[in-house]
Amino acid sequence: MKLTKRQLIASIACAAAACSISSAQAQNKWDLASAYAAGNFHTKLLGEFASEVDKASQGKLKITVHANASLFKAPEIKRAVQGGQAQAGEILLVNFQNEWQLFGADGLPFLTDSYESAMKLYNAQKPFLEKKLGEQGMMLLYAVPWPPQGIFVKKTLNSAADLKGVKWRAYSPATARIAELVGAQPVTIQAAELSQAMATGVVESYMSSGATGVDTKTYEHIKHFYDTQAWIPKNAVIVNKKAFDALDAGTKDAIRQASAKIEAKGWEESKSVMTNSLNTLKSNGMTIHQPPAALKADMQKVGDTLLKEWLAKAGPEGQSLIDAYRKP
Repeated sequence: MKLTKRQLIASIACAAAACSISSAQAQNKWDLASAYAAGNFHTKLLGEFASEVDKASQGKLKITVHANASLFKAPEIKRAVQGGQAQAGEILLVNFQNEWQLFGADGLPFLTDSYESAMKLYNAQKPFLEKKLGEQGMMLLYAVPWPPQGIFVKKTLNSAADLKGVKWRAYSPATARIAELVGAQPVTIQAAELSQAMATGVVESYMSSGATGVDTKTYEHIKHFYDTQAWIPKNAVIVNKKAFDALDAGTKDAIRQASAKIEAKGWEESKSVMTNSLNTLKSNGMTIHQPPAALKADMQKVGDTLLKEWLAKAGPEGQSLIDAYRKP
């Protein structure tokens, strides 16, 4: 059967339109900015999240993960997502405490001392986070904790007095304030710059997880880790709300499903990373210490001071969060 010229043109136009629709669906692309190394477990989880979304959305949404601060540096990621320069990003919540005190709740020393209590704090914090991010044109997708924080230091410690004058890495308001309270010398260094800072003697001590110690090969420069389990901070994956709202219902569901799956996996993985990281540090010549009683008591006093100061700044909103967390 021969087609008339008009039928042929209509047929070609329909095929082109179908191809255009199919192409548009396949070419929905997002950038996700991260500040951590490609080998870090958080970054690996981001890769799994992107794969889950790709699979669940049947290829309608492709997410490219930009690791190691290659797209934006850690302090810039939240603003980049808010402004739509990146559709999504991963942030360490405590980094933004100066902007809004409740971002720093999980960085308060000794408020939590286990993954169970950290999850309880997250459940109390989550409604506040969702409200604040919503006001800023963003959404919370999921959050995954770092392993508990300890003290990396070049010398042995008996009490907090031994930290006086030590060059101390500060990466958040809380870590800077701890330095002040123990008499250490705070130096602002982001994760991507930490290895170089230790190699050049700019940093002699810092508080972080064993995972950071492994990522940055801290054992090449610092030989002591005090397992204080001071706090369990979280990385949050956030998304620009306009970018999310522009997606079809099926793709939105794909993101929600992937977020729930990766969050659950991430909390379990963090526990494994804690054990594996300490073993790796030990096998590379680092001594893992349980904190002496005097050091523990000193750091608890620091924690009490920080909580009191935090509540004064956070006001009724902060108090209601702490009340919700402490509710039996």
